[in-house]
Amino acid sequence: MTEEKTFDEKVKECIDEIRPLLQRDGGDCELISIEGKTVKIKFQGACQGCPGAAMTLKMGIERHMREKIPELEEVIAAN
Repeated sequence: MTEEKTFDEKVKECIDEIRPLLQRDGGDCELISIEGKTVKIKFQGACQGCPGAAMTLKMGIERHMREKIPELEEVIAAN
């Protein structure tokens, strides 16, 4: 029997899957906090201040995480 992963473990696993894609373009992201079912991340490197970061967050990161973690409510960017 496989042990079910916690919400936090699933989030950290997804972040680890996403980071190489951001790093390939000179950016990165860091998990800041998990508040209930909302995840807060901070963009780094080339992603920090990038005009496309908001779209990357919602259409890329959040979409990917929702596919893996259906109970996820939202991913937001920390300032």
